[in-house]
Amino acid sequence: METNDINGGSSSMRASKSQRESFRANSSNIWRNTGMEVFSRSSREEDDEEALKWAALEKLPTFDRLRKGLLFGSKGANEVDVQSLGFRDKRNLVERLVNTVEEDNEKFLLKLRKRIDRVGIDIPTIEVRYEHLNVDAEAYTASRALPTFVNFNINLIEGILSFLHVLPSRTKPFTILKDVSGIIKPCRMTLLLGPPSSGKTTLLLALAGKLDPTLKTSGRITYNGHGMEEFVPQRTAAYISQHDLHIGEMTAAATEGDEANVVTDYILKVLGLDVCADTLVGDEMIRGEMLVGPEKALFMDEISTGLDSSTTYQIVNMLRQYIHIMKGTAFISLLQPAPETYDLFDDIVLLADGQIVYQGPRENVLDFFESMGFKCPERKGVADFLQEVTSKKDQKQYWANKDDPYRFIPVSEFAEAFHSFAFGRKLGDELAIPFDKSKSHPAALTKQKYGLGDKELLKACVDRELLLMKRNSFVFYFKIFQLSVMAFMAMTVFLRTKMHKDTLEDGGIYTGALFFSVIMIMFNGLTELAMTIQKLPVFYKQRDMFFFPPWAYAIPSWILKIPVTFLEVAIWTFLTYYVIGFDPNVGRLMKQYLLLLLVHQSGSALFRFIGAAGRNMIVAMTFGLFALLMLFALEDVKKWWLWGYWSSPLMYAQNAIIVNEFTGNSWSRLENGTKLGVLVMESRGFFPQAYWYWIGVGGLFGFVWLFNILYLLSLTYLKPFEKPQAVLPEETEDDAQNSGSVRRISAQLNDSTRRSISSGSSSTRVDAIEANGNRKRGMILPFEPHSITFDDIRYSVDMPAEMKAQGATEDKLELLKV
Repeated sequence: METNDINGGSSSMRASKSQRESFRANSSNIWRNTGMEVFSRSSREEDDEEALKWAALEKLPTFDRLRKGLLFGSKGANEVDVQSLGFRDKRNLVERLVNTVEEDNEKFLLKLRKRIDRVGIDIPTIEVRYEHLNVDAEAYTASRALPTFVNFNINLIEGILSFLHVLPSRTKPFTILKDVSGIIKPCRMTLLLGPPSSGKTTLLLALAGKLDPTLKTSGRITYNGHGMEEFVPQRTAAYISQHDLHIGEMTAAATEGDEANVVTDYILKVLGLDVCADTLVGDEMIRGEMLVGPEKALFMDEISTGLDSSTTYQIVNMLRQYIHIMKGTAFISLLQPAPETYDLFDDIVLLADGQIVYQGPRENVLDFFESMGFKCPERKGVADFLQEVTSKKDQKQYWANKDDPYRFIPVSEFAEAFHSFAFGRKLGDELAIPFDKSKSHPAALTKQKYGLGDKELLKACVDRELLLMKRNSFVFYFKIFQLSVMAFMAMTVFLRTKMHKDTLEDGGIYTGALFFSVIMIMFNGLTELAMTIQKLPVFYKQRDMFFFPPWAYAIPSWILKIPVTFLEVAIWTFLTYYVIGFDPNVGRLMKQYLLLLLVHQSGSALFRFIGAAGRNMIVAMTFGLFALLMLFALEDVKKWWLWGYWSSPLMYAQNAIIVNEFTGNSWSRLENGTKLGVLVMESRGFFPQAYWYWIGVGGLFGFVWLFNILYLLSLTYLKPFEKPQAVLPEETEDDAQNSGSVRRISAQLNDSTRRSISSGSSSTRVDAIEANGNRKRGMILPFEPHSITFDDIRYSVDMPAEMKAQGATEDKLELLKV
């Protein structure tokens, strides 16, 4: 999608006459200055041939010049199209630009920034403001919120009755964010800190425009003074969740974007994923997917989850370089950042109990708390101190005002005191002055829903579906093998040497063989149900981020499976037809093949629809198969069930295949003046008219379209089946007494004991205090520290086949060496 944004940016540049003239005036210096350029090399000894090539490039139109360059190699300079670079050229280019990530990435960004500044282009910036933002929810309390079978049904019934105003709602209001205001400024790294359940995720989702619409929201959020309804926030800002959602069969490079994109290789390099770019990502591995896109504002929710401190530092440092140099906007939530990672940020936002305790420069956050009487110990991490100083259980140990007795200071008092603090007053003054919309860059806010045209989006989804089919080829091979085995079993059970066509009983045996064929072909598409459900979480994420429209995702998943249908049905039909002894007419063979093609397609479409509508394997498998219904004779169906008979695809399939067989010449022997085939069909409750074959074909063709349309509608309108639910504990008198006793026991601990506990984690300290509180007496046992040493530990896995195909000579890929 970056290509479209580059195109849009170049169009805007051509539309500005002054910028175009500036670009042309400086083009010679730009392209010849190889110290600054990607595809050029500064040299005073440049020969005439290279000079002629540069001159030819300079005469190109502006848009073409953006995509052309000179790439230097062993054979000299060659003119290349940036978007059509080969694999080795891309890798060599990225290695030359960013050989050492820690050093070269910042240099490269500075070179890029200087080039942009020289041509007089203003980089778009985004300032995000939120004023008096309140978010409230309705939640069940205590045990009623637990996801049990009884609670689910009770809550469902109560919800319906409450909607009809028959019963009042039993839910209780729960405030997630309470009157929060602030500014997220461009070119500054902003860290969001707060204890669990403080509202960090809700704030990030609200700013990114992805908040659940069922929540009650008030206040105002603006980007450069524009309301959220004036642009497309999903493409202007990116929300990166702490939960990784990626397709396990795709490699890191394929997940990041087009494998032919140099930007993809650059992002993989700076994230340290270049060595495993062609390794399957599994379920949880990378978080760089959004960095490849055009979003200028990044809202990241605890991205350090599952990462070691070194990797977290590398990622945050890369983001810091990008934000500072390329004027981006970043609001990042981290749970317990290491001190070196904490020092990379410019601003701090401290959130507790849904209220902002502090927002301002990182260097002044301790000054604010010292003014409140709290001081961070020397050997205590500042981030840990900020998350504990508002807690009832941890606050007292940081009390530094020896002249006044300690009292617990609630979050509301901290928030009120911040408004009187210097940076609180400054923030209020800035919010009082509205952002001047005229100063907003035209390219800062995205107003188009998708970054590419319909054809490009469809092509991208087709390529991805082909890749997934290739990676899941074992499933299709196994289905073919399974179908072949079942065809062999059918041929041996219904062997033509033992099959006769003389009586009604013989017709019943052939009817059973035909029914078995229909069932095997229809249920061979059952794997579509599991594969659809498995990919839904990733689809929902990418749909909500406007990566592509649902139709672009649905069409390839249908069309690309048609060749598989032709192959599977051909294997079954041409293996079993003459061996079982069906009517030998070739035309009837082809008519059965056509009918089974539609049966397979309708079954696959039905299971895809069930998977998309059920969104959960248990729900889909429990209720989905009822959609096929059972096959009964028409006269055995009660009147109130006739709708089920006529709406079953299995009925149309069975009627059509029966008519195709028993209207053949091999069943034309007369019995009491009636053909044997007609007698067999009437005895089994089927329609004997020959035109019922084409009715069945038409019905199945309609079901194929119906189920695929329902599948598309399910992808378009349905949301994920499972979502988090707030649980409110009920505080009783015993809880209050216990919390009071914990505070008293904590106050009785001596200084040395408190210091030994504070060196551990907050949870360990709380557990120790509560354990002592429950015993009512006793002591904290001393412990003897132990050291663990390790040396020359190595961990390696087999070298992926994709990396061997690209030139890797080693048999093992070493992942750990310490």
